[in-house]
Amino acid sequence: MSNDITSTDGGASAAPPTRRRRALWVAGVAGLTGVVGLAALGGVAARDDKPKADQVSDAQPSTNRQNASDDGGADKGGAKDDGGQDDEWSGDDWSGFDDRSGKNGKDREDGKDGKDGKDGKHDEKDRTKQVPCDSDKLIQAITFANNEDGGVLELARDCTYTLTRNQDGNGLPVITEHITLKGEHTTIGREATADYFRILNVGAGGHLTLKGLSIRGGQTLQSPMTADPATVWAPYSAQVRSTAAQPPAAAAPAAKSATTAAPGAKPAAAAKSAATAAKPAAKAAPVKATAKAAPAKAAAKPAANAAPAKPATAATKAATAKPVAAAAKPVGAGTAVVPLVEQPGFTDGAGVLVQPGGRAEILDSELLYNQSGGNGGGVANFGSTRLSKTTVAHNTAFFFGGGVFNAGVLQVDESKIKDNTGIIGGGGISNGAADIFTEDVDGGSVWVYKSEITDNETLGFGGGVLDVEGTTTLHQTTVSDNTALLAGGGIAVADSQLTLKDATVVKNSTAGVGGGVAVTSDSVATIENSRITDNTAGFFGAGLYNEDSVTTLRESEVTGNRAVGPFGSGGGIYNTDGGEISLHRTKVTHNFATLPPGGISNGLFSFVRLDDESVVSANRPTNCLNVPGCF
Repeated sequence: MSNDITSTDGGASAAPPTRRRRALWVAGVAGLTGVVGLAALGGVAARDDKPKADQVSDAQPSTNRQNASDDGGADKGGAKDDGGQDDEWSGDDWSGFDDRSGKNGKDREDGKDGKDGKDGKHDEKDRTKQVPCDSDKLIQAITFANNEDGGVLELARDCTYTLTRNQDGNGLPVITEHITLKGEHTTIGREATADYFRILNVGAGGHLTLKGLSIRGGQTLQSPMTADPATVWAPYSAQVRSTAAQPPAAAAPAAKSATTAAPGAKPAAAAKSAATAAKPAAKAAPVKATAKAAPAKAAAKPAANAAPAKPATAATKAATAKPVAAAAKPVGAGTAVVPLVEQPGFTDGAGVLVQPGGRAEILDSELLYNQSGGNGGGVANFGSTRLSKTTVAHNTAFFFGGGVFNAGVLQVDESKIKDNTGIIGGGGISNGAADIFTEDVDGGSVWVYKSEITDNETLGFGGGVLDVEGTTTLHQTTVSDNTALLAGGGIAVADSQLTLKDATVVKNSTAGVGGGVAVTSDSVATIENSRITDNTAGFFGAGLYNEDSVTTLRESEVTGNRAVGPFGSGGGIYNTDGGEISLHRTKVTHNFATLPPGGISNGLFSFVRLDDESVVSANRPTNCLNVPGCF
């Protein structure tokens, strides 16, 4: 199953939007990409992240708990309690509950018609229902609430609602009204041996509130095709492209044959995936050709040596541009219709998926051990979502956003995003995504306040946070101990707006560039009263890597960072490819690099400006290269 599958409950649109892609990551990771692939992850992608009966989270007491699966409930004494309910959960899904809406007043528990004579709504007390520790009854209660203008469902304390079956890839009914699920040390999880499905799906017009719950073990099917993070980013990086140009060209036919051989695959989807797989080779040569002719020409040279340049270009364009245009433009239509909002893929959001027009508030809860075959292991938000005093941990995404994926409006406050894995990018949080087998997804708006983003990892870009064509603000937030193999151990942004205010970026690492922060591709970054300390990089910019972007630091510190590879340079700051950096009342001190300078390295046609109150000192082996007023 691939992300091209269309579903009314959260599927991808049949005609993906077409848009330009800016050149990303135009320096600094030579020599890495030849050995990077999904195989390098080992067992990370395939690891068993399913919940176990004896696992207890930090926020849960290690006491005996009630357990109830959708095969039948159990009370505290272990006796089955079906409440006299008919066996309407006998099939492989729970569509049998849909005809029990109770709108005629006969099936309602309170015998009322749902009107109070004033505004047509029950007050909160009338709308609150208690749900026994029985998964069937939870499904039934949500179905009733969807048909009765919403409600507040109080779940059993210390209960585990175990889901074993699904409908259209969702373990619980799609939320279409304002529904609150309240619990106390209560878990909703997928049975480890069940078919793959997500736990919760919030549809357009739905508003879900979770309080005191643990959402565990959701899992969606991953794509039958694999993707190498280096191949995904090669079109946007001159250094990656120069070392990985030939492998992508050879890999395209293999991806195509794997797609066509997949059981049950649709011919149209196979053709689309194969065409998209060839897309990186098409983008490799023309990247930034008009702005910087020399780098583009040099980048295209290896491809020219491997095959005749003009025929290869023509063949690649025919394999990529034309099929995409044909798919996006229906027969008889004048122009292709570009959606106003991004649409989720069928496998996005293993824990919780929020569709465009949907809203979710996750309060005092946990999202644990969920695994997405697409984007967003814990949460995939395409609408509006708030995480407050919530832990998102031990989740995995096959593509982007191991913990959280966002293409809408996301607010995170007083929460922890930790120990998540996003294989291609954004181990903790990914705001947007680069194109792989489908079109890219523009990032939305992310605001993180008084939170911790720690110990996340990716093989690609943005170990803690990744932003692609979006806006991200981190306020009084710590980004620490994250890892990215290629770039941006702590934070990576491309064609985006980044704001760090009273933030700490510490002890992050990458084998490539930007151990702490990587700012690339015409991005704008503002760093105020923040600290970038003790980060490491194998190549350039252990503290801050700035390429073709504008970055301003005010009253901040870049200290103790180390570029430790054999060609490591710019331990504190590395600025290149026409980038602009301005330092105001900022300290760049005690940074180290293998090759000079240890403090600030400024490339040709790039600009670094220091005000009189900034300090660049005690860096090894030297302080600066090509920086006016610094030596």
